[in-house]
Amino acid sequence: MNAHYRHSNLLNLLNKQGTLSTQQIIEALNISPATARRDINLLHQAGKLRKVRNGAEALYFDVNQPRQRTFSNSNEKQRIAKAASELCQEGESILITCGSTMLMLGEQLCGRKLQIITNYLPLANHLIERNHDDIVILGGQYNRNKAITLSLNTQNETTYIANIMFTSGRGFTKEGLYKTDMIIANSEQQMSAKSGKYVVLLDSSKLGQQVGMLFTKLEEIDILITGKEADPNIIAELQQQGLEVILA
Repeated sequence: MNAHYRHSNLLNLLNKQGTLSTQQIIEALNISPATARRDINLLHQAGKLRKVRNGAEALYFDVNQPRQRTFSNSNEKQRIAKAASELCQEGESILITCGSTMLMLGEQLCGRKLQIITNYLPLANHLIERNHDDIVILGGQYNRNKAITLSLNTQNETTYIANIMFTSGRGFTKEGLYKTDMIIANSEQQMSAKSGKYVVLLDSSKLGQQVGMLFTKLEEIDILITGKEADPNIIAELQQQGLEVILA
């Protein structure tokens, strides 16, 4: 299989699946691990996919294709996204950050009478393709690795106030929300100051994990939405600290 044909097949698979692990690419295209990694790097550098840890993610989804994504904990994340969407009221302004659960939330909100603010380009593109009426794409320098825009002007930028900000992270304890990516954390820190309510969406596997840096203290978080699979002892500990927890 020549490189052009491999790349075309890989991009078609990503368009249908959303994300693929390196092992899935190896098996689907019947290629070596070295070839799979090389193809991912080349297509990432060409701006045709997003390289992620142990795999690749589509930058754009074909909205006419049935969803067959293989996100980790996909079923739980879909439930979390649905529960999050139920917090949003008609006419509100909603700020959504980056990540697979955020993309699922955007799909839930698409078409509703809501202003959606984001710097996550895969989500923005999805909303545009689906003709969502009110989208604010936060400007700045495009970071291809993260598929987000980063503000270059923190002093005089236009201020958008959101009723709710939805975000995620890598870990969550009674201390608060943990993140590992400094680029994303910096961009979100600017956005969080402009939001009325701060809501964390996190699958249950990340609860009790201290990963990276403490980004948001527990007292600054209004609601945590996680899966019903969550450890009840961890949930009880968080609730005792006064945090509202929604189990999806």
